[in-house]
Amino acid sequence: MDPAMLAGIILIIGIIILIAIGAPIAIAIGLPSVVALVAVVGAEPAVFVSAQRMFTGANSFSLLAIPFFVLAGQLMNTGGVAARLIDAAKVLVGRMPASLAQTNVVANALFGSVSGAAVASAAAVGGIITPRQRKEGYDPAFAAAVNVASAPSGMLVPPSNTLIVYSLASSTSVATLFAAGYGPGAVWMLACLAMVWIASRRRPAMVGSDDGAARGRLTLALALRTLLSAVPAVLMMVIVIGGLVGGIFTATESAVIAVVYSLVLGFLYRELTVKKLPAVILSATRTTGVVMLLIAVSSVLGWVLAYATIPQLISTALLGVSSSPVVVLLLMMVALLAVGMFMDPTPAILIFTPIFLPVAMELGVDPIHFGLMMTFNLCLGTITPPVGVILFVGARVGRLKVEPVIRRLVVFYVPLVIGLLLIMFVPQITMFLPDLLGMSAE
Repeated sequence: MDPAMLAGIILIIGIIILIAIGAPIAIAIGLPSVVALVAVVGAEPAVFVSAQRMFTGANSFSLLAIPFFVLAGQLMNTGGVAARLIDAAKVLVGRMPASLAQTNVVANALFGSVSGAAVASAAAVGGIITPRQRKEGYDPAFAAAVNVASAPSGMLVPPSNTLIVYSLASSTSVATLFAAGYGPGAVWMLACLAMVWIASRRRPAMVGSDDGAARGRLTLALALRTLLSAVPAVLMMVIVIGGLVGGIFTATESAVIAVVYSLVLGFLYRELTVKKLPAVILSATRTTGVVMLLIAVSSVLGWVLAYATIPQLISTALLGVSSSPVVVLLLMMVALLAVGMFMDPTPAILIFTPIFLPVAMELGVDPIHFGLMMTFNLCLGTITPPVGVILFVGARVGRLKVEPVIRRLVVFYVPLVIGLLLIMFVPQITMFLPDLLGMSAE
């Protein structure tokens, strides 16, 4: 049998079976990759190549940004940043109908912009705002659905660990990806805000008595005090992202600055103590370990794919279906939507970027634009069963089973899929800021 076909069969069947039986995703990727290597090059070379590729895949200076950004997010989660960002969001959208739900959406975007962690955002923001929503008479399932739907904006708005992983897989600039993330992040947030407004108008009972427009007027002094208290948290985004985009420091250096800044901020807010630090560091270490193992085993998979020329075969097959770039892009997006339902974004990006990116580039799609398309698409998978991690976290924070949350969440898919189509076919949304800053050629 042809080596490419044999390797492809082993990979597809192995990954599907292992995911189906609930094996950890790193095992589901790594084990079939090694078996495919054995079938293609033999047992002894397969062992050496696997070990070498795992080491090489994880041995990257730019990847140091991931553990530091993860730690920064954990420090902010513990250090009181979320509460202040929620108060600031309340000032910004507090007079809109369903103001607490709108606040939830904006607060998730703000928290994501300083932590880059969607799951942490769903847990931190949802944990604080859910009791307030219950007091206002919100339908608990709707409140949880709003939190779940809006949390993935943190994976698009920098700093984003997902974009760092895509940078590794595509050899593109992290700074340019970060600058490009603001447009898609804004689209995600606006899609959720619009859906909350529509839902609150069509079914007012879901938001109880929370009609922000009918509330007393917020005094200017209180609004200024609330916004000023959140300035130090938002300032971290300006320092870290501004310095990175401006070329003052690298992504790894910006992540270290984020850790130091988060640490100082937590102590200044008096919500982070020395006693809490070991638990924070342990949590960040666990998350980092999972991500780095995924990157390591995905490097083995990438080598197998390249050795067996599988990306070229898939590229030829896709381009053979239609000569229309629109049709081919839609086929890739549908495939990624299906993949995202069963796989987290990190391994999905590591596996499918080498497969789909060459096709996209052959169609004339900028790799930065494609990266945000791909990330936006896979973000939908994080809120979709059966694997959607943010869906399960949001349901747990709301103290609900997943089923009622899904019923309220379904309506959010409509504006979000429309948002995905906008990102796909209006590249200026993604590329406006990189073009403005002269970063598109990086």
